[in-house]
Amino acid sequence: MDLFDKVGKYTQAKEAMAQGIYPYFQPLSDSEGSVAIFDGREVVMIGSNNYLGLTTHPKVRAAATEAIERFGTSCTGSRFLNGTLEFHLELDRRLAKFIGKEAALVFSTGYQTNVGTISGIIGKGDYIIMDKEAHASVVDGALMARGEMARFAHNDLDSLDRVLQRLPEEAGKLVIVDGVYSMGGDIAPLPEIVDISKRHGARILLDDAHGIGVLGEGRGTAVHFGLTDQIDLIMGTFSKSFASIGGFIAGNADVIHFIQHHARSLIFSASLPAPNAAAVLAALDIIENEPEYVHRVMENADYMRTGLRRLSYDIGTSNTAIIPLIIGDDIRTVLAWRALINEGVYTNPVLPPGVPPNKSLLRTSYMATHTREHLDRALKALEIVGENLDLIPTKQEREARALAES
Repeated sequence: MDLFDKVGKYTQAKEAMAQGIYPYFQPLSDSEGSVAIFDGREVVMIGSNNYLGLTTHPKVRAAATEAIERFGTSCTGSRFLNGTLEFHLELDRRLAKFIGKEAALVFSTGYQTNVGTISGIIGKGDYIIMDKEAHASVVDGALMARGEMARFAHNDLDSLDRVLQRLPEEAGKLVIVDGVYSMGGDIAPLPEIVDISKRHGARILLDDAHGIGVLGEGRGTAVHFGLTDQIDLIMGTFSKSFASIGGFIAGNADVIHFIQHHARSLIFSASLPAPNAAAVLAALDIIENEPEYVHRVMENADYMRTGLRRLSYDIGTSNTAIIPLIIGDDIRTVLAWRALINEGVYTNPVLPPGVPPNKSLLRTSYMATHTREHLDRALKALEIVGENLDLIPTKQEREARALAES
């Protein structure tokens, strides 16, 4: 059999393209602010991870520009050899202090951070125990590692306890959870996860890509719960609140030193370019010195949660800047995405395997820089599309229901 036989059998994407409902790899001609230009028209962007809206902040832009003038556009080598700059070391130190750990280590992407950390620290005979909704980078890191992988039901404490009970007591164990889950916008029950993990002698890695910048005065989910000292490793990314690209792992200095010398994705990848590192440092300054950004993103998300519930959208258990609109059916989800684009609002359609079967959704997320006008425009478009596609009750039906419940 020819290896490429499978290529001709893959037709779903081309069929969606032909119908004008293919939602992926769509080019934006201007972004990453609270509005973007899509297909020649302005749309309100509620599909970005730019939670604090710092990608266009003058201080961030200026820092990146200055770094380009000084260092150019690339380090042309890995941190292991010629690719470590003073910028990287400063960023390592600043992030460790910001997160509340002894040390931190900067990688070139968030994906590489998880892959390198997990595959570097987990050896033969060790176990990785992860939430079933953990990010793909966590899954891939586990698959690359030489240990064993086990999974527990999403945010299900009894399931976590049962999985840990089945594992050999003498084995090394690493429990991995997200602080904020990227599709549902729900927060991990971290205090209980810590109690169960410690009872079974397991270490904990917290993937806080979507928590840092949003929770705990911007310092993340561990600070939100007052558990920084109880979490062994905290991972974060720069492509969300830090207005750049890259990632980091923070923890005990000796553990970080070990990862630094065993993470293949760090050793065999070019290091983070200077302008990206400079942008992160500038964003970090803003987060530390201008807390209104962190406060505003949650205010905007709360405003949208209230409006979406009033429209009778199913938003699951979201309590962060990420709010899913759970539709269920794949086709209706894509049609809703296209209709919202036509109404001037950009969202992200998420279909299986990104979510469980029959749980397709529009992922929406909000920024500190969204104005009330932006949010009201989005809510109006969501009302129009929701009623037209029968995703929500009509205004008359909602009013009748409210009257009956009062």
